[in-house]
Amino acid sequence: MAQVQRAYDNEWITNRGELVLELEEKLKTYLDVSNILITNNGTIPLQIALKLLGNGGEVITTPFSYVATTAAIVWENCTPVFVDIHPEYLTIDETLIEAAITPKTTCILATHVFGNPCNVEEIDRIAKKFNLKVIYDAAHCFGVKYKGKSIFEYGDISTCSFHATKLFHTGEGGAIFCKDDELRHKIFYSHNFGHNGPIDFYGVGINGKISELQAAMGLSVLPYMDSILGKRKEIIDFYNANIDISKFGPIKIRQNTIWNYSYYPVVIEKESLLLELMTKLNEMDIFPRRYFNPSLNTLNFINKPFLKMHISESISQRILCLPLYIELKYEELDKIIKTLT
Repeated sequence: MAQVQRAYDNEWITNRGELVLELEEKLKTYLDVSNILITNNGTIPLQIALKLLGNGGEVITTPFSYVATTAAIVWENCTPVFVDIHPEYLTIDETLIEAAITPKTTCILATHVFGNPCNVEEIDRIAKKFNLKVIYDAAHCFGVKYKGKSIFEYGDISTCSFHATKLFHTGEGGAIFCKDDELRHKIFYSHNFGHNGPIDFYGVGINGKISELQAAMGLSVLPYMDSILGKRKEIIDFYNANIDISKFGPIKIRQNTIWNYSYYPVVIEKESLLLELMTKLNEMDIFPRRYFNPSLNTLNFINKPFLKMHISESISQRILCLPLYIELKYEELDKIIKTLT
């Protein structure tokens, strides 16, 4: 309430007030990033990135992500071109990207799945070879580091979600990261209707501004992040120590990653067993999530026929994210684990 009261006392509720600027500076320090622009949700950054870099072309992307990743591509009048995923990391299979490139390809939009980094080095090599831009959907990646630096420092643009379901949140919100000064300038005015002062404009823009009230939430959550991450690690360690990994294997985290314990997905042998387990858990008021399902190449608004994404389609039918939140009790964890065995 104290942070909200600050906003009311300032009589400044939106348009980058004191709380928004303070939150950006604190996040810049906490995440150890070169820059950050916080936004009103986590999808607007994807749309701005695609507006600036997609140029109405083909965008090579993953079928295993939240629907916003593909929806943003279509919404910005680009064409999603799917390539399948790695069976262990669940990120885009970088070995398949080159074969999908055509003269119409403008960029690669890849998702760091459940905070697990893509093969950023190989994607960067391919992008440079074919003069493509790289956008990372890093919605799950708050606090993730790869090879000693923030995952948000990779790619031409990285995006994050600060939705209430995420580790760090502003109720509803997001962020966009970009190291290039010229591109960062375009991103900034694009999220503010294109404004260059009150009556002049750099170019076309949209309303991506976050409010002081959302920033107040973020300033209230940020001081607790280390304890939140520590508790989530304890829960994941308990899962790992007690779940039969041979039957319910978690995803493989890429080497050199400092992970953020954002989700605990398990891949089950077949969909019928997954549905059976979900029913048993639901009967005990335990609600795991089928995340991500369906495979995005099967969405009904994808007009162009695509090759089947065998791994993504199979994984999406068999993956289940188990409950993971800091108030989760050990007796509840025992109940979940016993149901799975």
